[in-house]
Amino acid sequence: MLVLAAAVAAGAAYRYLQPERKAAVPGETVSVSLGDIEENVTAQGKLEPKEYVDVGAQVTGQLQKIYVKIGDDVRAGQLLAQIDPRIYAARVAADEANIKNLQAQLAGQQAQVVFAQQQYDRNRELLQSQGVSVQDFQNSEFTLKSAKATAAAIQAQIEQVESTLNGDKTNLGFTKIFASMDGTMVDQKAREGQTLNANQTTPTILQLAKLDTMTVRAQVAEADVMRLSRDMAVYFTTLGSGERRWQGKVRQILPTPEVINNVVLYNVLVDVDNRDRQLMTGMSTQMFFVLGKAEQVPLLPVNALGQRLRGEDQGRGQAYKVKLVSGADVQEKTVHIGLRTRRFAQVLDGLALGDRVQANSDNGDKSKNRRKDPLPGGGVPRL
Repeated sequence: MLVLAAAVAAGAAYRYLQPERKAAVPGETVSVSLGDIEENVTAQGKLEPKEYVDVGAQVTGQLQKIYVKIGDDVRAGQLLAQIDPRIYAARVAADEANIKNLQAQLAGQQAQVVFAQQQYDRNRELLQSQGVSVQDFQNSEFTLKSAKATAAAIQAQIEQVESTLNGDKTNLGFTKIFASMDGTMVDQKAREGQTLNANQTTPTILQLAKLDTMTVRAQVAEADVMRLSRDMAVYFTTLGSGERRWQGKVRQILPTPEVINNVVLYNVLVDVDNRDRQLMTGMSTQMFFVLGKAEQVPLLPVNALGQRLRGEDQGRGQAYKVKLVSGADVQEKTVHIGLRTRRFAQVLDGLALGDRVQANSDNGDKSKNRRKDPLPGGGVPRL
């Protein structure tokens, strides 16, 4: 009995004096492997022409003729449509006749001025020799001044009617609608025979657009818009485009948001070349704003990342705790992460290729869909 008690005591003392070792926690493990990674911000967008103009009517009248059809290419200055010009032509003719009448009156009045001037000059000479009375001289002076004033009034009336004539001629010119730029007719809002009322609002007849360059108006959530910048690389796909990607750059981030169902969205404009005319107005796009990308770098699935450490990412990326598995042992290490997607993170330091790390079922990302890909792809979400 004494020998047995001594053996038990010796065993307990041995276990007490041995350093504590962590046992491997059962569960899935993942390894650090080489791959490509691309971190991006995704958004939905709509295509529209970069340059377009709504061609409207500046005068009221019946739309007599439209000379182009949807899809036609037009040149600046080309006649597009004709509004009934008869009312405006009649106004121009009336103004011109009124001017001729006033000019005739002015000619007669100018003759009166000449006659009054002659009487005034003659009476002024006779007054010196007392050939006329002072009253007759004053009457001739009054007649001269009155004749000159009447002539000036008629001249002012002529200028007024000439101004009206210029306005009516301008309106008559507006009955012919010309293209203001080179482009393609992409939409028609009015039909031949329709009466256009331009008294309150400008009625739109058709729309011209330059389709060689299109603009995507992407709506980016407020949580992501601060990560974007001007001239940032971006690509997008469209429904039905297959694997084709269109490349572009951010032209502008509009400062005023749109609030849709209490969600704050900012419009980001991206220009793209469309000389092959594959992109059309109104198409939906899936946008990928490229924050950064790297090829053949060490990658770790994000479900292996543990607690994020604050204050330890000064120029070295974000710091996380991970559990490195080595045989039956599990060792806690700090790893610095660079680019990151929903599936993978770029390892900057702390782990080497081939290292196996314990996956977390409840990590900071709370990822529920873990993938077992041995080599990750580009980390790019698809449509």
